[in-house]
Amino acid sequence: MARGYASVDGIPSVLRAYTRMFMAAARWPGPLFVFVLWTMVTVVLPGSGEGGWQQSRLGTVAAVTEEERCTVERRAHLTYSEFMQHYAFLKPVILQGLTDNSRFRALCSRESLLASFGDNVVRLSTANTYSYQKVDLPFQEYVEQLLHPQDPTSLGNDTLYFFGDNNFTEWAPLFQHYSPPPFRLLGTSLAYSFGIAGAGSGVPFHWHGPGFSEVIYGRKRWFLYPPEKTPEFHPNKTTLAWLQEIYPSLAPSARPLECTIRAGEVSGWQVGVGLTQKAPTNLCAFLPGAVFP
Repeated sequence: MARGYASVDGIPSVLRAYTRMFMAAARWPGPLFVFVLWTMVTVVLPGSGEGGWQQSRLGTVAAVTEEERCTVERRAHLTYSEFMQHYAFLKPVILQGLTDNSRFRALCSRESLLASFGDNVVRLSTANTYSYQKVDLPFQEYVEQLLHPQDPTSLGNDTLYFFGDNNFTEWAPLFQHYSPPPFRLLGTSLAYSFGIAGAGSGVPFHWHGPGFSEVIYGRKRWFLYPPEKTPEFHPNKTTLAWLQEIYPSLAPSARPLECTIRAGEVSGWQVGVGLTQKAPTNLCAFLPGAVFP
């Protein structure tokens, strides 16, 4: 089976699973509902409640304020039949109360991850639309030297973050403790992608196949457009630049669907015929998604 990772926006520790991106998703039979999406990490506040993941450079972090505006529906204790009838092929949804990942959350604390995986080599991607560049280095070096809030003046190709490209054998002891949402589509299987990124980080708009994402620490802000709308953006500028330069001038009719996802919530939307979800400023987030055979 083929698996593809789309560039994900800054999440301190986010675990997610993607299906192939738009070109592959378009091969799925049936109606096609593809969302162009953009996600960005918001602030991770210091304190034990955030697993020891703290951010410095408060001036930069302050530029990424949490937005209460949410145009994506939240549903608690949603059944599979309700999901299929009202959301799976129609619109994104934020799922609440479906799983308990408290154990996984504890294992994703800064101290725990460094103790278990600090010497592991991870692959970093650039934070632009196509994530061209890949850099390998020890996980501990990434956390201690590169995990900083997004610099508003930096371009996406100058920003490296860890998200996806996981060695599933090495990370299996962590992944086995994650409980995904109980929604599956026939003919699909899960592929997990785990990562961590700094506050305010993100990638420009890009296409996604089916999938979903859960925030473990921090918050993640989502921006989604339906396939018939093409947002204005520069593929090599960061999401923070888009938020500060383009977003404020958008007319109400040109604004995307948006919402800030918090720890314990699962953001899901349908692309083609699959689920998808996501999250920002997280330290440990997880996203499983459908993979086409």
